[in-house]
Amino acid sequence: MLNDLGLCGIARLICNNNMAGIYIHIPFCKQACHYCNFHFSTLLKYKEKLVWAIGKEISLRKSFLENHKIETVYFGGGTPSILNEGELFSLIDSLNQSFDLSGVKEFTFEANPDDLSPEYLAVLAKTPINRLSIGVQSFFDEHLVWMNRAHKSREAIACIKRAQDLGLENISVDLIYGIPLLSNQQWEENLQHIIDLDIKHVSAYCLTVEPKTALAKMIDSKTVPNINEEQAGIQFDMLMKQMKHQGFEHYEISNFAKPGNFAIHNTNYWHGKHYLGLGPGAHSFKGNQRSWNISNNQLYVQGIESFEPKIETETLKENELYNEYIMTSLRTQWGCDRSLVQTKFGSAFLKNLDQELKNEMLNGRVQLINNAYVLTATGKFFADGIASSAFITE
Repeated sequence: MLNDLGLCGIARLICNNNMAGIYIHIPFCKQACHYCNFHFSTLLKYKEKLVWAIGKEISLRKSFLENHKIETVYFGGGTPSILNEGELFSLIDSLNQSFDLSGVKEFTFEANPDDLSPEYLAVLAKTPINRLSIGVQSFFDEHLVWMNRAHKSREAIACIKRAQDLGLENISVDLIYGIPLLSNQQWEENLQHIIDLDIKHVSAYCLTVEPKTALAKMIDSKTVPNINEEQAGIQFDMLMKQMKHQGFEHYEISNFAKPGNFAIHNTNYWHGKHYLGLGPGAHSFKGNQRSWNISNNQLYVQGIESFEPKIETETLKENELYNEYIMTSLRTQWGCDRSLVQTKFGSAFLKNLDQELKNEMLNGRVQLINNAYVLTATGKFFADGIASSAFITE
């Protein structure tokens, strides 16, 4: 259906309806991955209290998406699969009490392989969850140890097969490339596992060194080697070619899917749909306003207990909304719709966009398809730089 609409038609269709999403952040992990800078805690003794607080926040903020139909629900983290059966069903019940979920098309649940035992998968099969996002990262144990992941390669393969056997076939797998230990041959084998396991959606990320992470400290102290950007580029190129050869669509810089298997929730983010974020550190977006919950579990709970959630809000200026659209749309296969820029932001913004991307078209990084600017395969290596060149700053 998406391809039949055409690039510009898709952008207009997505931006002009009243569908919305709900994101729930579960801020707990068994252990800290060396590269991770998301908000989480390994102090699990506070998990029960925090789950209660998230359930309460669901009720307190149920009017945020008033007059919008809920299309997607996404449990992310952290590690949602750290929830026990009672905690999971409690949160789902809270959602059902405050929102009409009858129109939900996609209910995604992030999970780590070591949590997806036969018993836990049987629990998930009794819920509305219809999509799993599994944090595999690598099918080589040496890489998992290097990243400080909690699972083993064999657990990743086994849990995927178990989920498929139970009928949970809508599975996305996360992989990371650019790891100093990762050879091109090993990266090829990681991708082959995706093919062999009949996975229909892959989110593949280049390893990045985020400030204040364990990885950043280890690189600074020369305990581990820094990322080789040239090698990472080679592996990104391998990724694009292999996925295309296997019939995957490269529909966003880091995301590949077989036709009909795009991630609806994340696609809606990229197209500017409204969403409500619940839990500490979660972000929300509606119209021209972005808000985010405090990234501190204790203070988050205190705010919920006093019926005053600790939330910061900013109203985006027109140029900020434009910049955000350019950044997100250029990362997708649908590209940046010139007609939408003209209609939503005006002639001055469109003139700036055309002017700034003219050279990128001449050097083969951007092409114009159905009146939308779309990155070429070469351009995808420079996505952020190309987008930022078209920004308007005050």
